[in-house]
Amino acid sequence: MSKTLDTAVSTRSSGLPPIRIVVTGAAGFIGGQLLQTLRGLYAASELLAVDHPLKPAMGTATEAFGGVRFLSHTQFLEALTAGILQPELIFHLGACSSTTETDWNYLADNNLAYSQKLWNWAAAHGARLLYASSAATYGDGENGFDDSLNLTRLCPLNLYGKSKHDFDLWIEEQQRQRVPQPVQSVGFKFFNVFGPGEGHKGRMASMVWHGYHQILKEGMVRLFESHRPDYTHGGQLRDFIYVKDVVRVMLSFAERREVSGLFNLGTGQARSFRDLIEATFAASGRPVSIEYIPMPEDLRGRYQYFTEATMTKTARAGVVYQPTPLEDAVADYVAWLRDNA
Repeated sequence: MSKTLDTAVSTRSSGLPPIRIVVTGAAGFIGGQLLQTLRGLYAASELLAVDHPLKPAMGTATEAFGGVRFLSHTQFLEALTAGILQPELIFHLGACSSTTETDWNYLADNNLAYSQKLWNWAAAHGARLLYASSAATYGDGENGFDDSLNLTRLCPLNLYGKSKHDFDLWIEEQQRQRVPQPVQSVGFKFFNVFGPGEGHKGRMASMVWHGYHQILKEGMVRLFESHRPDYTHGGQLRDFIYVKDVVRVMLSFAERREVSGLFNLGTGQARSFRDLIEATFAASGRPVSIEYIPMPEDLRGRYQYFTEATMTKTARAGVVYQPTPLEDAVADYVAWLRDNA
């Protein structure tokens, strides 16, 4: 164990309370929003931010995370293995989330094997693991979007979805084998999350983010044409959910230690991309102007035309919430984008 790493996380001689909660992917979209909320609920010294090594543009860890200590994802595993850290709860949101990533070896190591190591550690040390799965595991939706479905029926359309699906399947196998389990293990099948903090995702950022910037620059927005006769251009449907709602639901599950399982995290109501962009125009105070363009060839065979979370299982777990209406969520986000340009 390096002196630098030991100093970063050790509480034995610092007088600081031990780290209780860890957020991996803390420099990312959902992880960043979760960490920001947790900082309002806990002392910064009780939290640990984990991600890939910070880029120079992000500044120091202290600047990036408001006093919360930071470790790289490899340092974090090293600290767990060495017994320096003994967190009660790990929110594991770190992953490569690009649906166009083609390097399976990278995804198998970064998304799958890393997650398995955290799950095994939590099982061996009486900790809790709440982790990110994805609606991408449902594939084209032929079998619906019910989180009670037999997982073997699902066939993701891309390697990112496969990496998440393989972890869900692996956990199910651990449960069948009756090996030691984490005190709590909850997977979240995130649907189409949008909101503050996603700008760094580039091509993978939401259409609200892209649409807002297209409106500012050109006064219009480009949406994909439909290549299916049963959907109009811009009529492709998604379960869009605001990131602030996602954080609320994750924290609600964290309060229910007795609940484990794999759960959808969406609104339960599909809306069209046209609806989303019309709301973005309205929030921007601009007239609607949409141009429809051909979908890139590399996406056509792997594109979901419809997603809608079934939320019955979540409600049965005692987590009942009222999602922010799409138009209100978009207005709130556009106001944030305007203030943080």
